[in-house]
Amino acid sequence: MMEWNEIDWRKIEVKMFKLQKRIFRASERGDVKAVRKLQKTLIRSWSAKVLAVRKVTQDNQGKKTAGVDGVKKLTPKQRLTLTNGLNITGKSKPTRRVMIPKANSDELRPLGIPTMKDRALQTLVKQALEPEWEAKFEPNSYGFRPGRSCHDAIEAIFNSIRYKAKYVLDADISKCFDRINHKALLTKVNTYPTLSQQLNSWLKAGVIDQEVFLPTNEGTPQGGTISPLLANIALHGMEERIKEYASTLKDNKRDNQKALSLIRYADDFVIIHDNLDVIKDCQKIIEEWLIDMGLELKPSKTRLTHTLQTNRGETGFEFLGFHVQQHKVGNYRSASNTNGKTLGFKTLITPSKSKVKSHLRHIGDVIDTHKTASQAALISKLNPIIRGWSNYYSTVVSKETFSKLDNLVYEKLRAWAKYRGKGSINKEKYWRTVGDQNWCFSTEDGLKLKTHSETPIIRHIKVKGECSPYNGDWKYWSKRRGEYPGTPKKVTKLIKKQKGKCTHCGLNFTSEDLLEVDHIVPKSLGGKDTYDNLQLLHRHCHDTKTAQDGSLPLKS
Repeated sequence: MMEWNEIDWRKIEVKMFKLQKRIFRASERGDVKAVRKLQKTLIRSWSAKVLAVRKVTQDNQGKKTAGVDGVKKLTPKQRLTLTNGLNITGKSKPTRRVMIPKANSDELRPLGIPTMKDRALQTLVKQALEPEWEAKFEPNSYGFRPGRSCHDAIEAIFNSIRYKAKYVLDADISKCFDRINHKALLTKVNTYPTLSQQLNSWLKAGVIDQEVFLPTNEGTPQGGTISPLLANIALHGMEERIKEYASTLKDNKRDNQKALSLIRYADDFVIIHDNLDVIKDCQKIIEEWLIDMGLELKPSKTRLTHTLQTNRGETGFEFLGFHVQQHKVGNYRSASNTNGKTLGFKTLITPSKSKVKSHLRHIGDVIDTHKTASQAALISKLNPIIRGWSNYYSTVVSKETFSKLDNLVYEKLRAWAKYRGKGSINKEKYWRTVGDQNWCFSTEDGLKLKTHSETPIIRHIKVKGECSPYNGDWKYWSKRRGEYPGTPKKVTKLIKKQKGKCTHCGLNFTSEDLLEVDHIVPKSLGGKDTYDNLQLLHRHCHDTKTAQDGSLPLKS
């Protein structure tokens, strides 16, 4: 039997992607027979199986989370055994219930963690189904899709309203993932019987919560690798239904379809149009459409609003942590249309107030819990929090927000220093001049606190229409990977330097790959922390390289 570290991963990945690209192309041209044949070939393929196992045992963030069988870590030999036994049987084990906190909320979200084998099999099936549906999904669907992000959805909203003030239905589907009708979903997936039976088995597997079995008669279990894809399939068709309605409106059919937008990120969506009656009709249409899937809108999170600051009631709306609103301004500050005519307003997308408050509260909690810790420990804890939040909002109008946050963080740090200094802030001990920055919270050895304001504001470029990573345009997708707002500066530079390819396996980085920065000559062997000694690798390639260079044993 071949050893795990002897596998030619480059050959394996190329082989599987060729199959996925063929599935994508066949789905694009509507050749269902070819799609099913190629999907069966992929699911039986050893290459696809071993990649699925590698993903859940080495690449995924939750690779060490156990299911009901307690298995959470596999040796290379056990990975090969799992690969060789990975077949569709139409059976599955229950998931293990785990409660995790919701972001910025005291509520808990239930996750159902499948066993390692079920996670690998779900990943294998996802590898076959996703290319088919990527060719079908609507252009303004952005959540849980390869190569698409919330920033694309926000840019789509901006493009929809940038030249005209409009009404908005800001909607949320009530407990979407928990209530999807299984029969309706499987009918919509419309795959071959054996695979349909396996999907049904996962949906009906049930959960074990504190040693008590609970059946799952509806919904897709959050925690499974295939669940986001199934949820997107369930909600596919909303935009098409709205466009059908737009074609029935008076005047120009094409203009009406263009003027009416439905932009969706997972179960959150907005409908945008300049006529209030059209928006109200759309709400009724979507409510009726959702019934067939066993879903309904959540009244407390569904509202009608207008984008422009007026006296007509509520103005602006929040979406994915951003606040979207238009403001009346003088001609010199006004936006202009494509003909150069001033519009009298400006569209501003900013971080939402609730997200700013929760971020500041998070920073305050960290500072409070580090009252007796060293300054270096506090800075090391705060920097990733500040960097991550700032990067997320670095594509919109955030300069003023960043500046206010830095001032508020400074006040919290003064209180921290005053507590430790028994009334004195000890300026010389905790604050220094670094470059052109005065009062920089830093240590003697050069470790400094990152500020929000030092994050540059760079507008995000929306993904092209119906473009998908399965189209094989590696140059386009590698470039986008380096430009994504959440990508660290160091990673962006290395992607550009390496022309979007991993220096270990030679393959292009995809939108879903987990990447790690590696020292070409390990630091333990005298290597320096400089760009000429750094390279960007896939996580699994990093594991292999680390074992080969002798700096550390192979990660399992």
